[in-house]
Amino acid sequence: MSDSTPGQRLREAVRDHTIQVPGAPNALVARLAERCDYPAVYLSGAALSAGVLAVPDVGLFSRDELVQQTRYITRRIEIPLIVDADTGFGDAMDTAATVTALEEAGAAAVQLEDQELPKRCGHLSGKTLVTADEMCDKLGAAVAARNDDSLVIVARTDARGVTDFNDAVARANAYVEAGADWIFAEALTTRDEFARFAEAVDVPLIANMTEFGKSPLLTLDALAELGYAAALYPVTLLRIAMKAIEAALELIGDEGSQSSMLDLMQTREELYELIDYEDFESQDRAYFS
Repeated sequence: MSDSTPGQRLREAVRDHTIQVPGAPNALVARLAERCDYPAVYLSGAALSAGVLAVPDVGLFSRDELVQQTRYITRRIEIPLIVDADTGFGDAMDTAATVTALEEAGAAAVQLEDQELPKRCGHLSGKTLVTADEMCDKLGAAVAARNDDSLVIVARTDARGVTDFNDAVARANAYVEAGADWIFAEALTTRDEFARFAEAVDVPLIANMTEFGKSPLLTLDALAELGYAAALYPVTLLRIAMKAIEAALELIGDEGSQSSMLDLMQTREELYELIDYEDFESQDRAYFS
């Protein structure tokens, strides 16, 4: 394990180039992303809602559930984890408590958004925003609550889908003034908007490359050229996995066996290697010889 903090490792990862950050709804996916040399992973509120709890992304999971899932992931990886904390679970004081709990659970970054409850997926209609002043209060509380200054506070604005592009820029700059380290502009609609936003906001920026939404799926090279720090793929792996599971269930039902799919599966040996089964077996032999 590195002596540096999770926040320090995340900040260092984006120092000289744009990174790709896949969404990891659970620790096993996070470990696989780490083995595939991704520099960081993301715990998405949408992926936690759908992939773990099978509910919509409308603020239905609790702070305790998010903190527990964060802890499950961070104790099994060394790469930094960015955690989507939605609206912070309440007012400024609640937000401070959320930051404290997630930092203790090992998060490298905590993402907070400026929606009102009940929140909505960032690429759907029906969203409403808190005032910029209220969001700034939350961000100030978040910054004050962290014990380690390297913990990255990410401010997400949903203004582009509620008001307009100019409001998104104005809010982003206000959030930087309030203490946000990075900015996440949700639901920008064109490459030109991504470019203009990057020109207007002078801190590390996250680009959300979620599928089937309002934003174009820009390549890593394109986002690097525009000056973004990170390209986010929050629900990509969950969507791929669910489609594969659906196909497998249909085939098992049709054929009465899974035999024809063995070459598509992660083997027992591959799974055991990923979860360090040999290490646990060695401990078992040592403790209970």
